[in-house]
Amino acid sequence: MSGNSYLPRKLHSLLGVIPLGLFFIEHALTNYSAFEGGQQGFVDAVHGIHKLPLVFFIELFIIWLPILFHGVYGLYIAYQSNLNTGRFSYGRNWAFALQRISGVITLIFVFWHVWNTRVQVALGNTTYEQLGSHMHEIVNQPVYFAIYFIAVIAAVFHFSNGLWSFLVSWGITVGPRAQRVSSNICIGIFVIVSVLFLLSLFAFRGAEFAPSAAAAAISTATFG
Repeated sequence: MSGNSYLPRKLHSLLGVIPLGLFFIEHALTNYSAFEGGQQGFVDAVHGIHKLPLVFFIELFIIWLPILFHGVYGLYIAYQSNLNTGRFSYGRNWAFALQRISGVITLIFVFWHVWNTRVQVALGNTTYEQLGSHMHEIVNQPVYFAIYFIAVIAAVFHFSNGLWSFLVSWGITVGPRAQRVSSNICIGIFVIVSVLFLLSLFAFRGAEFAPSAAAAAISTATFG
């Protein structure tokens, strides 16, 4: 059984870092443009992404299919895992358990977030240019804001802790000292990326992203 799962687990680990980890960082930076550049900066960032050539195929093969495999196989791993394995130190046991729990939370959140954003664009209920004001309406509802807050922290933990596990399982960090160093780096990544996402959430709550203000900014971005 373990022999049959070796390659899928390796692929699952690899996809979590490349390309999904790179996309995750890009998404954090795109959202952070809402905090740094306001409505105008966010519209410009969204326009920049969707002007990429062959963007549909880029997203299909670099984002959606890897997410599908990583998410579905990750659920299988979580189902098969014993959260009290005792394989690691006390702290690593907690990280092992939280990695599985955060993965389930993240997968559910991704589908919910995609439904609220990309699917609504596809249905014609909003546009890419109006995503800022659309997010404003979502995160100004206390329950939804709490969901986003918790899910963002879970997703960033899953990525940063998964990066540590990737470095170990692929033989990049060998030995206790290298693993301690990589652990500190991953903690730093967790803090930085969490701050980027949380600042963007608070930015979307601001008055600048209210529908009336957003319409004026979109007009400037489009015709200015």
